[in-house]
Amino acid sequence: MSSDTRRKPVFGLALVASLLLGAPAMASDYTARNGGPSSKQMLERSSGPADGLAFFRPVMSGVLYRAGFHGGDKARTGLNSAQRDALCEAGFSGARYIDFGKNTTYGTTQCGGQSMVYEGGRSTRTADLMQQIHASIKNPASGPVLVHCMWGVHSSGAVSAMALVQFCGWSEERAKKYWDEARNGAGCSGGCSQWIDAHFAKFKVDPSLKISSAEQAAICPK
Repeated sequence: MSSDTRRKPVFGLALVASLLLGAPAMASDYTARNGGPSSKQMLERSSGPADGLAFFRPVMSGVLYRAGFHGGDKARTGLNSAQRDALCEAGFSGARYIDFGKNTTYGTTQCGGQSMVYEGGRSTRTADLMQQIHASIKNPASGPVLVHCMWGVHSSGAVSAMALVQFCGWSEERAKKYWDEARNGAGCSGGCSQWIDAHFAKFKVDPSLKISSAEQAAICPK
């Protein structure tokens, strides 16, 4: 995959402004690796580059973002063609529908010589997703990955929390607290502590996916 200006790291002030104002940011802002998102950015509510998304938030700058759908996705049809086009144009290399997507059509979107692969995923089986995120970290020209679920608060948050443990050295306790804070008060079947504990019980850090301290400094939360 060739690199272009949409995938080159740039200073991300426009992204901060877009998150605060709820307006779409320029494509390069989603690929910028400028020191990691702030706690406030990680909890902001935005539609990101694609209309119809909700709770679009950075997890690791230029590498991983998370989202859901306005009003949920009760039909489980996933990202539509316009949303996929918008994400591709914004520089994303991949998107994953975590846990649901029963009626979703997956595939590859082409845009301006670039491509974005849309796939399914599971919050209870994350090894392949962690490998995909690792590949994005190691190849900045490839573009970031979006993980989304129906609402953007449970399953996408769980895999985001696990990624922060895997790549940014967060403790499990800190990651679970982040998941809980970003849950926006949404309930959980069987209780929220039990829900996230059960998911983390199936997650293990993969030592083969270790990244450098310089890479952590560029992408991990401040």
